Amino acid sequence: MKQTKDPYAALRFPEFRYFISAQFLFTVAVLVQEVVISFYLYEITHDPLSLGLIGLFEAIPYISLALFGGYFADRGDKKRIIQICYGVIVLCSFLLLWVTYPSANHSFDVSQIKFVVYLTVFILGIARGFYGPSWSSLKPFLVPAEHYPNSASWSSQFWQSGMILGPASAGFLYSWLGLTNTLILVIVLFAIAFVLVSLISKKPIQQSATHQNVFQSLKEGIDFVRKNRILFYAILLDMFSVLFGGVIAILPVFAKDVLHVGAEGLGILRAAPGVGAVLTMLGTAYFPPTRQAWRNMLIGVAGFGVATIVFALSTNFWLSAGALFLTGAFDSISVIVRQTILQVLPPDEMRGRVSGVNGIFVSCSNELGAFESGVAAKLLGAVPSVLFGGVMTLVFATIIFFRSGDLFDVKLEKKA
Repeated sequence: MKQTKDPYAALRFPEFRYFISAQFLFTVAVLVQEVVISFYLYEITHDPLSLGLIGLFEAIPYISLALFGGYFADRGDKKRIIQICYGVIVLCSFLLLWVTYPSANHSFDVSQIKFVVYLTVFILGIARGFYGPSWSSLKPFLVPAEHYPNSASWSSQFWQSGMILGPASAGFLYSWLGLTNTLILVIVLFAIAFVLVSLISKKPIQQSATHQNVFQSLKEGIDFVRKNRILFYAILLDMFSVLFGGVIAILPVFAKDVLHVGAEGLGILRAAPGVGAVLTMLGTAYFPPTRQAWRNMLIGVAGFGVATIVFALSTNFWLSAGALFLTGAFDSISVIVRQTILQVLPPDEMRGRVSGVNGIFVSCSNELGAFESGVAAKLLGAVPSVLFGGVMTLVFATIIFFRSGDLFDVKLEKKA
């Protein structure tokens, strides 16, 4: 069937609307909670390392469990797994609310508060390890196959909108409402997301034809990713571009020491990639980048690398903000292509495991990429570290370009 030209095709399915609305609210809630807890933790510790450990404590359980989360997503009720994970995450939010409640501060010293924060973040990482694969593998069941590219554009746009609104609103909420009321609002957002997920009907469980043990099943998912070159290369491109080229973690250094724009400028810089991504993703609903998918994937990654280099060399605030805008715009192209590949290629009974493998790579690029940025900035300096990252992104994209000539003819349109 020919791919639809209706830019709102996926939005015409109620369950998909529930899905992306829950995704948006969940993303906002998670990021607001992350920002305000990080700010609170820094206020009571004055230790930058305490902030880095938050990402580490979340990444370790997620990376360890994502494959198993994919296994259970393939063999269980995806909706029920998501609901259970939401419940665990809400309990963690109540725990954070309890330990940071003003009257409770007299009962806990700083070390005890840090322990509870890291414990809840660790539990969140466990929940995310099961939630992520189930969430990603549920999406293809909500729209017909011919609308996969359109659904990838819209879900990416709603997710990226949450990525903007969450961090941007967190500071204002903390200032206006205080930590306690902000955490209560976060719990309310989680509850609404839970209700929206509950409106999605139970989907059939796809059983594999063979009865494998868990490790054979996980190996099957890994082998599927490794043997499908367009999927494998797409994941690698995304991982290395963000791992080396990501600058978000060290933006405060540029705002204070390079561009001299202070906290307000930092807010603009932090929002710029998300704004670029949202506007680009809105455009891809009308002009999907999947028609010449592999060419556009490489253009997106190469553009991301060039924009990163421009940001590294810039000493003008607006040029720097524009470069960050372009990193988000180019990255969104590769995100949509990769998400479409993840929807089109895996068979239904393997979607969870493939999503788990992808999730591990994404987590490595994001959380470990932030750690790499901090270490590189400490060893090389902020500007040389970002310049190095942009150059490495281009080098890796060039290597993949010369190794993937056959992928330029791959079609991602899937017939119903």
